[in-house]
Amino acid sequence: MSETPLLAIVGNPNCGKTTLFNLLTGLRQKVANYPGVTVEKKIGECWSQHGKKLRLIDLPGAYSLNARSPDEAVLRDVLLGRREDTPRPDRVVIVVDAANLERNLYLASQVLELGLPTVIALNMVDVAEEKQWLINVPKLAEELGVPVVTMQATTGKGLLELKAAMSREELPKPRWHSAPLPEVIRAALHGIRAELLLSGAVHENTSLLEPLYLLSDHDPLRAGIQDVHLGQIQRGRHALEAANSGWEDQLVNDRYTAIEKLCQKVLNRPDQELPSLTQKLDHWLLHPWLGGLTVLAILVFLFYLIFKVAEGPMGWIEAAFAALGSWVTGAMPPGDLRDLIVDGAINGVSGVVIFLPQILILFFFIGIMEDTGYMARLAFIMDRLMSIVGLNGKAFLPFLSSYACAVPGVMATRTIDSPKDRLITILVAPLASCSARLPVYLLLISAFMPNSVSIWAKASIMVGLYALGTLGAFFFAWLLNKGVMRGANAPMILEMPTYKMPSLKSILLLVWQRAKAFLARAGTVIFGISILIWAASTYPKTDSPDASIRLEKSIAGRAGHLIEPVIAPLGYDWKIGIGLIGSFAAREVFVNTMSVVYAVEAEEEDMTPLRDHLRAETRADGKPVYSPLVCISLLVFYVFAMQCVSTMAIVKRETNSWGWMWFQLFFMTGTAYVLALGIYQIGTALGY
Repeated sequence: MSETPLLAIVGNPNCGKTTLFNLLTGLRQKVANYPGVTVEKKIGECWSQHGKKLRLIDLPGAYSLNARSPDEAVLRDVLLGRREDTPRPDRVVIVVDAANLERNLYLASQVLELGLPTVIALNMVDVAEEKQWLINVPKLAEELGVPVVTMQATTGKGLLELKAAMSREELPKPRWHSAPLPEVIRAALHGIRAELLLSGAVHENTSLLEPLYLLSDHDPLRAGIQDVHLGQIQRGRHALEAANSGWEDQLVNDRYTAIEKLCQKVLNRPDQELPSLTQKLDHWLLHPWLGGLTVLAILVFLFYLIFKVAEGPMGWIEAAFAALGSWVTGAMPPGDLRDLIVDGAINGVSGVVIFLPQILILFFFIGIMEDTGYMARLAFIMDRLMSIVGLNGKAFLPFLSSYACAVPGVMATRTIDSPKDRLITILVAPLASCSARLPVYLLLISAFMPNSVSIWAKASIMVGLYALGTLGAFFFAWLLNKGVMRGANAPMILEMPTYKMPSLKSILLLVWQRAKAFLARAGTVIFGISILIWAASTYPKTDSPDASIRLEKSIAGRAGHLIEPVIAPLGYDWKIGIGLIGSFAAREVFVNTMSVVYAVEAEEEDMTPLRDHLRAETRADGKPVYSPLVCISLLVFYVFAMQCVSTMAIVKRETNSWGWMWFQLFFMTGTAYVLALGIYQIGTALGY
């Protein structure tokens, strides 16, 4: 074994694989994407009890090496050593859900047959015990020919034993083999292997397994297969089908037959299993009506916490930035440099960073739902609603990811088999209210609702905004499905994981990673934009003693006045216009744009909270600029508008089309404008 061996963590979705990876690596991990595909790549390090350094790679969750998605294609190619950017692992840790043994052993048996030194981490043994399952672990290890370590990844039980097995000097190679390949399939594979070898599609010393898994590839995007080899692989597949029709089904049946015989030797189940906790909870949580009400109650409670619990930390951050601004003001002489630091950098960045506690609460809840297994239930519950608009619950998972950020949400559509459903999901996913909208929502709600208003009222408005974006996405999905992209709807096949206790360490690690990403964005992108907005709001300088006039004559002021005739029917003034222009880069930039604008307009360095500036802003006739009607109009505008260059770029890449990107921009922003216009004009006509 090399000094720092590379170990691959492999397993089915929801088996606890990523929880185990986080438990082993902690903060010693890096997250990126595999080149050429939007599949997440996690690498990390850990040390054994004897101080031996181990490198770990968390491979995508999969059900089989017969790829049906880019995730499974990446798993196949890394284990076969087909990816130039990732070396073939020295060893493999296969995480197996003890409470779903037969299903998990399908992938495990395929990986074992590759011949890599392997350790089995038999996870969730506590759930298996609740079901009164008795697993003969020594017999399982004997049959597979590899060490088997029982685990509870959420509590860390079995971690020391697993590390000891992973770091052994010598690991036996697996001796498990399913039923031998039928001779007619073996003969055909030998001929196809020779042809693929000549073209360089497979390795020189490869076994028959590599051409077998290439021929059984069903990934619609053909990830990991070069175009020059695609035609050859497809011809080989047709030849194999002609020689032995139904060969794939035959191999699947043979493998499950072998696994069933293995389970009969190592697994003892009760004659009549009592209803599990998962079944009892699902009776209520997946109920046609109670399930939906539960989702609504969870969302209301989440937004209550976002307003109530985050209030204290937000005040601390606000006070810290105010103290920093006051210190800089007192330490530096008046001038452009001091204004740049205080009005541009400190005010601009603080306007966004102040919302960090609320964003972290959101991600903490997302982590809990993923870790407990409730996220899959959300997809199941939403499948009924998604089917009305022509999609299925699988499309809801990328949509759900878009509530955090539309970029990974759009990337997650690669798990959708149907190209039509995938494109529709890409087009409507940005309508989910992402975390970048959260600062805008919170600012505007606090601007027109005084502190005396109950937290529940504010939380209800927040739920309404999220519901509005969701309903808008469903409406446009239905419209696209029935009009632009007609076709057959694809059914959903979804495996429900058992409920389990969440791993606090994994959830906190997720929150930490999101916090780092948010602060890195605030410290780079938003900081840079704040400086540009300050410069645009300051120059060219005029001799007027009135700060408001100086702002009007600046580049930003002129730009705001330029678009004012377009946005005035929505109730917006030219200062809001500056915010709309700035937030085209990213929605949350609206907040720091307004922070900079009002800081520049102040006669002296002013660290007054932005919401107080908005409440005090008036028009020439003395009426408030940010009236409830204007704030509601702005909120609806930001629910629907495509104000994110990053999302536009990823949509262009994922659809490989400028046309769909521009179509999405115009239909989203056009809808936002029309709805905001209708709200303001109708509200004004009614006397509001």
